[in-house]
Order: sequence, then C-alpha cells, then structure tokens
Amino acid sequence: MRNEPRSGCPINAAVESLGDPWSVVVLRDIIFGGRRHFRELLSGSEEGIASNVLSSRLKSFVAGGLLVREEAVRGQRARYSLTEAGIQTLPVLVALGSWGRVNRPTTPELTVRQQLLEDGGPELVAELMDELRHLHLGAPPVTGTGPSVMQRLQEAYESLQ
Repeated sequence: MRNEPRSGCPINAAVESLGDPWSVVVLRDIIFGGRRHFRELLSGSEEGIASNVLSSRLKSFVAGGLLVREEAVRGQRARYSLTEAGIQTLPVLVALGSWGRVNRPTTPELTVRQQLLEDGGPELVAELMDELRHLHLGAPPVTGTGPSVMQRLQEAYESLQ
C-alpha cells in the first residue's frame, strides 16, 4: 500500500486499500472464515492464493491499519486481528457480495451467508461488527438471545454442504 494516496478522493483511497481481488478475499477469510494465522489463510482459501501474494496483502493491511499482527513467541504462530478500520470494511464486503450475487454466477452454498446478511439488513451487519469487535479487539461480548450471527451464518453454510 502506498503511503501517499494518488488524490484526496475517498473512492480512490478505498480502492488503493482494497482494490485488488486478493485483498478482499483475505478480508473475507478473516471476517467470515475466522482465519487468523498465515497457514490458515493460505490453506483455507477456496481461490488458492499464493503464499507470496498472501504475505504481501497481510503486510499491506498491517501497514494500512486494517490488521494488527500479534508477535508470536518462539514456537508459536503470529496471529492477525482486525482493527476498527478493518471491521468497518464489513458493509463494503456485504455490498460487494450483494452485487456479485445478483450480477455474477454463484453457488448456493457460497451464497447462503450473503443472502442472510442481506435479509438481516443493516441491523444484522451491525451485530456482526460488534461480534468482530469482541473477537478481535477484546470489546465486551455481544449479549443476545439465541446463536450469534457467526453461528447462524456457519449453520446456514453447513446446511447446504
């Protein structure tokens, strides 16, 4: 990621941070897949990201303030956590997913979570963002009745496997 944006345009600033396909896929896998370690991201990518590309994207996200890399002690793996800026990409990912679901070929098992997020509207997205704040930033847990948003999304996905 460049230190200085090409212009002061907010759309340009977002595209410079998130504009390549691998960046969005890495964020997707961290947010929806719960993958927080390099090897999990590398082996869990349905699209088959190369290790050098993944390494580059993770470094870029850390430099750009979307992720923090928690230093690992000897014998442990480094873990990545979303920052507040990273969590705030969720509505962007949901909007991209909505467009892709409507305008591109998709599969039911990989679309079901997107449909749930769309059906739940901004309230469900906000609830998921609060869950991510708990998981990644240590915020107090979300209190509610029934399963978490992450659990509901996972159950919907598993129901089509």
